[in-house]
Amino acid sequence: MTFLRIRTYLWAVSMVVLLLSAPALAWGPIGHMTVAYVAYQKLTPAAKARIHDLLKLNPDYASWEKQIPAGKSADDRDLMLFMIASVWADDIKGEPQYSDDGTDDGNTPDGASSSQNVGYSDHLRHKYWHFIDTPFSSDQTQLPAVPVPNAQTQIVAFRAVLGSSQPDELKSNDLVWLLHLVGDVHQPLHAVTRVTQAHPKGDAGGNFVKLFGDAAPNLHSYWDSLPGFECTFCSDRIPCLNRAMVLAKTLPAVSAREAGNLDAAAWVRESFELAQSKVYREPIGVADHPYTIVPASTYETQSFQLAQKYMALAGARLARVLNAELK
Repeated sequence: MTFLRIRTYLWAVSMVVLLLSAPALAWGPIGHMTVAYVAYQKLTPAAKARIHDLLKLNPDYASWEKQIPAGKSADDRDLMLFMIASVWADDIKGEPQYSDDGTDDGNTPDGASSSQNVGYSDHLRHKYWHFIDTPFSSDQTQLPAVPVPNAQTQIVAFRAVLGSSQPDELKSNDLVWLLHLVGDVHQPLHAVTRVTQAHPKGDAGGNFVKLFGDAAPNLHSYWDSLPGFECTFCSDRIPCLNRAMVLAKTLPAVSAREAGNLDAAAWVRESFELAQSKVYREPIGVADHPYTIVPASTYETQSFQLAQKYMALAGARLARVLNAELK
């Protein structure tokens, strides 16, 4: 059975259209836009107006505007621009004016520039801001230190800027990063790395765990693609927007208690524990060699349900953060 048919089955179960998998980007554009759609519905009018003004300062704003179909209402346009902005931190991975920094192909921070927060004049990709490698071991291998900075430290830093008297240009930059990183840390494999004798520095959030078949090349990509995947680094985001809106409207409700937890460290712990209990489990074994995730299996169905819940939770928490912090 192809991955498209797998996703068709899950659509029948969950009333959602899903797509073919693609390289890992943390939920992919559809997932991040889904989180943004959920958040936008919960923003106050004051927060929406402030966001609208800040997004105009993004260097790609003019190209975003060109993608919005004619005839949309002002609120629909602002919603769609907000959703597109949530993917900007991934988009710059493919833009030639930006460059990798750090070590390990840009995935490990290295030096003072790794923590700099200087706004849109910064043309480093800061890939290591997208995740936090919280380690655990399945074979008693000694655990490495957690690299800093990471997704958790940057969420805290960007929130602080939004609530400060810093210039709007910096707030705009930190806003679009925050839109993205809140979604990132609600993907369990963006908060964990499994340490073994074969990989004493960790498995890069499941990237080294290979899969058989059409679902995805590795465990990390599999989880990234659960919301659906399309138009990576493409110029036309309307298909992604439309699919994200469909998906967002089917997500489960989250409790006020869960949505009210605005502690980034708690979000990371939550994802870390989910990864250990729900991601690295049968049929995923302790080695790297390829595993098969059977179509419509318990693992497949439960993984999709978890993805639904945590996109909804990310959106609800993001809205509360923005309503509280934006100045």
